[in-house]
Amino acid sequence: MTDFAGVLAKGVVAALSAEAGVQALLGDPVRVFDAAPKGAVAPYLVIGRGGEVPLKGDGGGCEVLLSLTGVSRFAGQEEARAVVAVVREVLDGLAVSDGGVTGVVRVRGAEVFAGSEGRVSYGTVRLRAVMEG
Repeated sequence: MTDFAGVLAKGVVAALSAEAGVQALLGDPVRVFDAAPKGAVAPYLVIGRGGEVPLKGDGGGCEVLLSLTGVSRFAGQEEARAVVAVVREVLDGLAVSDGGVTGVVRVRGAEVFAGSEGRVSYGTVRLRAVMEG
């Protein structure tokens, strides 16, 4: 069985890691985690919720949904908005491929919000990719 979500995540991390604007905000190497380690330096991105829906027909394709959440400890939401903006810019329209699996990423939406604890802001970018192969 093809790991469409894994191909998407790998392509997303590679694209973000290669971009100077992302490095300026999230460090070099870029701080992108499946689960943020305790004490992680902010800002950083966490690969979050996702899912796969098979496409109709015999093509073996799949619609893959993935969320990325930026975490900022900057006073206010400015830094979280900057993370969301650069992630959207880099990923919307990104072509990904690996091991015969290909797809194109589209940004479905984004939001920025303050955490309930008042000292952290979050920015979430929701992605959709149609993957084939």
